[in-house]
Amino acid sequence: MTVDNGTEFTSKALDEWAWRRGVKLDYTRPGKPTDNGLIEAFNGRLRDEFLNVNEFITMQDAREKLKAWQHDYNHHRPHGSLGHLTPSEFVKKRSDQQLESRPTPV
Repeated sequence: MTVDNGTEFTSKALDEWAWRRGVKLDYTRPGKPTDNGLIEAFNGRLRDEFLNVNEFITMQDAREKLKAWQHDYNHHRPHGSLGHLTPSEFVKKRSDQQLESRPTPV
């Protein structure tokens, strides 16, 4: 898992969590957000569009609101990097293309 060098990713708790699950932590170079540009952009969008505009009463409330935001992000919002398709449309299109390119069994 690629992570930056923020305190939330350099803690002993995360290190133990990753080790127990066989997850390799790959740290980006300090001060180089361009090493992880797509994630940095997503994190900014999540912060601006979700975290900064919602109040959470309980953890369950936060989970429900995040699930709704995630559904909108993946199923209703076109992404320029995906040819102005939603992620779900992009996945379906790629799957359809892969099925069409498979050889037909004889």
